Amino acid sequence: MRKALSISAIVLASSMALGGTATAFAADTISLATDSSPTARPTQTGLKLSTSAAKPGDSISFEMQVPDGSTHLSVSSEALGDVRMTDGRGGTAKVADVKEGSYGVSLTGTGPDGAGLQATARIVVKAAAPKPTPAPSTLRLSQDSGRPGDRITVTVRTTAKDAAVKSAAFTGGQVDLKGDGKGTFTGTATVAPDVRTGYYGVDAYAGGNKFDTVKFSTEGKTTPEVKPVKPDVKPVQPLRPSEHRTPKGSVNTGQAPAGSPVGADAEPFRG
Repeated sequence: MRKALSISAIVLASSMALGGTATAFAADTISLATDSSPTARPTQTGLKLSTSAAKPGDSISFEMQVPDGSTHLSVSSEALGDVRMTDGRGGTAKVADVKEGSYGVSLTGTGPDGAGLQATARIVVKAAAPKPTPAPSTLRLSQDSGRPGDRITVTVRTTAKDAAVKSAAFTGGQVDLKGDGKGTFTGTATVAPDVRTGYYGVDAYAGGNKFDTVKFSTEGKTTPEVKPVKPDVKPVQPLRPSEHRTPKGSVNTGQAPAGSPVGADAEPFRG
């Protein structure tokens, strides 16, 4: 505050000499001048992150400090993705899958007077912890061969949520396995009644994806051999004299019956 003070030198001297009260005239009045015009202080623009370090995939939030009436506000960074502005002066973002290091985060916008706004912050991206490699799925059969009707215990160990086996050697073609909640799935397969002797593949599935195939041998039912039956045919034996029979009404003379031609020149019998 600036003040102006004006006092008449004569009045001041007289007052001091007489010890009385000085009479001031209008021209000699003490005048206090004050500069009452307000001084505007611009609001400082700033950007604050909820954390200074994060890993890829982490979610963070941010706050913006800008003058009232600012527009076109935007927050961007190579280290951030899915940036969303919330109501008011804040927002959220997700740390992108970038290399380890320090990254700048920029705030831009337009102030109420039309001037550009800008502020920055930094975030350190740390390497994400390596994901554990799941153990490979395995398949085990209680036996690697069987006959029609045999029951085979199937065991699958996997980190998947379900497991099954498929084979033309088993009844139904597919066996769904039941899990124990600890990564072990078991079930019973029955060798198909119409299976043929030979080798079959048993395909193992975990989470719907085939991970192994093992060989399973089978021995089908055998058909008994049918041997041809030889006819029991006895050779014809000549009749013995005792078995020879003479036709009724004829005499067994060893000659041709009467009335039969003897030769081409034979003449009929004349009595």
